[in-house]
Amino acid sequence: MDSRSNGLTDIRPEIPQARLHENMSSDERFQNKTLRPIIKFQNALLLEVFKNYIRKHKGTFYELTADKKLEYIERSIQKDIKFRNSLKGMVIGHFTVDEYNLYLNNSSALNKRMMNMVIERLKDQVLLLEEKVLV
Repeated sequence: MDSRSNGLTDIRPEIPQARLHENMSSDERFQNKTLRPIIKFQNALLLEVFKNYIRKHKGTFYELTADKKLEYIERSIQKDIKFRNSLKGMVIGHFTVDEYNLYLNNSSALNKRMMNMVIERLKDQVLLLEEKVLV
């Protein structure tokens, strides 16, 4: 492995519950071995990027009910192609060359997995997206 690949894999967090099994599909293996650690590593950035997205869209997110906020997160990532591509780039940029070559074999299905994971991660942390009120 080259120094870039070693550096990228060394900074990824360990995720014990993301186990690898012999009978796993290649997409599931890629998800657990590559996508989960990268998305966890990028969590703080993903949150800040989404907060910026909210601000650029007039902050309407903050006026929504809890259920509508979850829908907003999902809809934003699914419908705003530029935004979705930006999020994908934040993940793909952390692939090793070998991982990128694996990704190319089934990029459409892996993109769907990747974006679903980002959506779920943001939904699980919706409270961290709230506006900070200064007292």
